[in-house]
Amino acid sequence: MKGQPSSSAKKRNKIRMTTNMPILELQNVGKAYQIDSQKLEVLKGINLEIKKGEFIAIMGPSGSGKSTLMNIIGCLDTPTSGKVIFENRDVSQLSEGDLAQIRNQKVGFVFQTFNLIPRTTALANVELPLIYKGIKTEEREKQAKEVLEKFGLSQRIYHFPSQLSGGEQQRVAIARALVTQPIIILADEPTGNVDSKTGEEIIKIFQDLNKTGNTIILVTHDKDIANHAKKIIKLYDGEIV
Repeated sequence: MKGQPSSSAKKRNKIRMTTNMPILELQNVGKAYQIDSQKLEVLKGINLEIKKGEFIAIMGPSGSGKSTLMNIIGCLDTPTSGKVIFENRDVSQLSEGDLAQIRNQKVGFVFQTFNLIPRTTALANVELPLIYKGIKTEEREKQAKEVLEKFGLSQRIYHFPSQLSGGEQQRVAIARALVTQPIIILADEPTGNVDSKTGEEIIKIFQDLNKTGNTIILVTHDKDIANHAKKIIKLYDGEIV
């Protein structure tokens, strides 16, 4: 019929709409803690959409609520009020077991302090999330080696964290975050424990990952680091400003 879109056009529009849908949405999210007789509001009415392939930096001074917001985005914590929609599913009030499953399958974490297990090799550290996923020994070793090689660590896979430089430890941590092929990579001050040159190298890794379609959320107080992201969200006293 004249004026009606063809079936192929409808299909393209449907794909476009699906692509533009947020993978994570915070709707009027608040987080408060009861300390003795006082109620401390850490987050106040946060509304935020994160779409596939975005590179977002969350900035704010100490005490602004950055870490709390990261914990809620990463399903490490639940809000006191509001909703968190993860891939069209409300995860606001899920049990700890359900949240742990989402974290293991959907979110990769990179921390300032690396959080590597000291007495295990780089390879074993990267394999750890695959153990929780129930991947068999031979296959998880293969996957872990592949991602370590991707970051130039093929000669360091049997080294312990104490035998690695700060930059190498952070690359192992990024490899561990990526090995499960998560939907979102959450990086909390990932350059905080390395020198400025190594910090630039780490940020370059995140930029390259984003170019290949990975969704990156970077939490930082450093404006120079945040400027590498495509979008900056500023928090102050628990609110987006």
